[in-house]
Amino acid sequence: MHSDTLSEVARLLSQSSRVLFVTGAGISADSGLPTYRGVGGIYDSGITEHGMTIEEALSGDTFQRYPELTWKHIMRIEAACRGARYNAAHEAIANLERHLPEVWVLTQNVDGFHHAAGSSKVIEIHGNIRHLTCTACRYRTRIDGYEGLDALPRCPHCESVIRPQVVLFGEELPMAAVLQMHAQISQGFDLVVMVGTTALFPYIAEPALAAKQRGIPTVEINPGGSELTPLMDYAITARAAEALPALWERVREAVT
Repeated sequence: MHSDTLSEVARLLSQSSRVLFVTGAGISADSGLPTYRGVGGIYDSGITEHGMTIEEALSGDTFQRYPELTWKHIMRIEAACRGARYNAAHEAIANLERHLPEVWVLTQNVDGFHHAAGSSKVIEIHGNIRHLTCTACRYRTRIDGYEGLDALPRCPHCESVIRPQVVLFGEELPMAAVLQMHAQISQGFDLVVMVGTTALFPYIAEPALAAKQRGIPTVEINPGGSELTPLMDYAITARAAEALPALWERVREAVT
């Protein structure tokens, strides 16, 4: 990590009234969370034992037709992630929220780590794997883990299939989260920080692109870079769990 870049970004953070962090899988990598294709090598071949890609198995269409199949893979992934918790990067963002006027998080991740670390202004654009909802009635619940769930979990009120409140492949984004995201972007931010995301989805790249159009500083924290890297004002080539605590330390010195 380049010390001068860290110091400059920390200065921008300490002077900002509204900051947006856009986070992807990279921020949870140091928590030991695997990608779909890296769950103990289960999906390394790209094809599941059912002859589908993991994207097909975890699609809304497959869930509608074969919910037990989709649930099987959801539970397999949840089991591989069991015991993981938020890391120093999530903690750093939560600490920044407590010391800066307003800090928002837009996350692609469904692990719930930002909330668990203490962040309160979090938009979970893809949902949260710990939140379950009935496919037929208004039953909702939150669970800490999937141990003890039936192979095809059903609603205790109406016996219909329940599902995690996450966006499966091919499904639309939750309207409430989309409206909240657009409302915050329309208000504007003083700084937009992209963390651990390749920003392949247009709605994830949107905050950074909107900031660039308005002349608002943009930062990327990503060890491998992305297609957005050439557009960013500042690029920190490091893991989130290294860069964000380092930024927080510099900001804390500036604001205390």
